[in-house]
Amino acid sequence: MSRFVFLKAVLGPLMRLMFRPRVEGAERIPGSGPVILAGNHLTFIDSVILPLVCDRQVFFIGKDEYVTGKGLKGRLMAWFFTGVGMIPVDRDGGHGGVAALMTGRRVLEEGRVFGIYPEGTRSPDGRLYRGRTGIARLTLMTGAPVVPFAMIGTDRLQPGGKGLPRPGRVAVRFGEPLEFTRYEGMDRDRYVLRAVTDEVMSEVMRLSGQEYVDIYATKAKAAA
Repeated sequence: MSRFVFLKAVLGPLMRLMFRPRVEGAERIPGSGPVILAGNHLTFIDSVILPLVCDRQVFFIGKDEYVTGKGLKGRLMAWFFTGVGMIPVDRDGGHGGVAALMTGRRVLEEGRVFGIYPEGTRSPDGRLYRGRTGIARLTLMTGAPVVPFAMIGTDRLQPGGKGLPRPGRVAVRFGEPLEFTRYEGMDRDRYVLRAVTDEVMSEVMRLSGQEYVDIYATKAKAAA
């Protein structure tokens, strides 16, 4: 039994009791082959709930600090996060973005599911911010379809992404898979990358009902 299956079997019922996730459209995730799940990012527990509601294991990028802690707590955190599919990457380094992109590409080329938050960081105020074009590069480089999704209500249970989440109900909505094979070979065209990214974010906005802000979330946080 893999750690993922074990954790889902042991912690899944507890998480479902605590968060009571209402899931819509999970059947739209292809049952095999490479898939990109792209959605909004409201709070830390988004990355706990997403694997919980998917039949297939979801791999995603996480800060390497989650697996480098010391002592028993650090080892337990590393065991948990890597077990649920987190791949640690030093995103603060000068080549962090490239490392994350290549990691996602490797996961997809292995025929697996890769989860990504195109905003690049948690929303500072619950609105949906401009997507970064890494999502477009991944789908054009690998040919993997993009299934948009929306987390709804997770920010109410864990405001600011800190501290223990409160019990409550959340929803996860999945949209129809988006195919971008018409842009094959154009993964270096910045206009195409922006068009693909904006199409994905438009679907995320439709699913989530969030207000859209056409600036990067990192800039909004810096200006606050």
